[in-house]
Amino acid sequence: MSFALLYTDEIRLRALEPSDVDVLMRLENDEELWENGIVTGPFSRFQLERYIAENTNDIYVDGQLRLVIEHCSGSVAGVIDLCTFDARHSRAEVGIVVLKEFRRRGIARSALSLLERHCFSLLGMHQLYAYVKTSNAACINLFHSAGFNTTGVLKDWLHTGRGYQDVCLLQKMNPLIA
Repeated sequence: MSFALLYTDEIRLRALEPSDVDVLMRLENDEELWENGIVTGPFSRFQLERYIAENTNDIYVDGQLRLVIEHCSGSVAGVIDLCTFDARHSRAEVGIVVLKEFRRRGIARSALSLLERHCFSLLGMHQLYAYVKTSNAACINLFHSAGFNTTGVLKDWLHTGRGYQDVCLLQKMNPLIA
């Protein structure tokens, strides 16, 4: 079996470094992104520095895996996460954020492909899934282009400043596991 490499000519996925704290501050404290998840308030620099320092980058220890999407220019383009990891059922939720200045370049698609290969080839996961607001057509298209299928719509799943929003549940099964 050939294990997945976490890079292409355009991007690489890498572990968090202490120098990434400014990017994390920008992403984690972007109120527009909060309504997509469970964040209820801002993070301090101290909290994020501690998170980076204490992170083992082992999904079996941390229950999650956060990787930086680094552009070939050396700039951070975003982050891609595995969270809600369930070792017993061999599945994890995928989250991805690409900085505005790097969007519409195929970076999210490349990062998702690299992460998927890592999860399915190296980690032997059975499935990946994502929750995406039904109003986020670009993100739904991203996951569909990566072979994820919409398997359901969860009504009033996310509470936002505009009320409750529906989300699509998107799933992809490991084609290497029968």
